Amino acid sequence: MSESVETTRKSVKTYLPEYQKDEWKSHAEALGMSQSEFVRTMVQAGRNGFEPANEEPDSGNADPRGNDLESRVLELLSADTYSWEELLEAVSDDIEARLEETLSELQNENRIRYSGRHGGYTVIEETDGD
Repeated sequence: MSESVETTRKSVKTYLPEYQKDEWKSHAEALGMSQSEFVRTMVQAGRNGFEPANEEPDSGNADPRGNDLESRVLELLSADTYSWEELLEAVSDDIEARLEETLSELQNENRIRYSGRHGGYTVIEETDGD
C-alpha cells in the first residue's frame, strides 16, 4: 500500500442548525444517498471548485472541464507508487464528485429528476404548449 494514501475511513462530526440538517437529509433522500454519502460528496464537489485550473496544452482526448483521468493518474503517480486498487479508489472519488455535480446541475436546470417510483434518474420531457 502507498505510504502517502491512507484508506482507513474516519468519521468527522459537525454541528449545524436543525433546519439545515433537515434540508440536507431531504436532498440526500431525493438523490437516493445516505446522509454521510451526501455530505462527503458535497464537500468533495466544493473542494473541486476551489482548485486552480491546470494550464496544460490541449490533448485530443482531454475532458473539457480540465479534470481528465490521464492527468489525475499522472499527478498521483508523480508523488508515489500505487496499486491498481489504490489508483481506482483515488480516481473514483473524483468521478463520484463529478457525477454528483453534473446530476445537481441537470436537476437545477430541470433537465432531469430523481424518480423514486422508477428507482433512478430520468429525463424531464419537454412539452411544446400545443
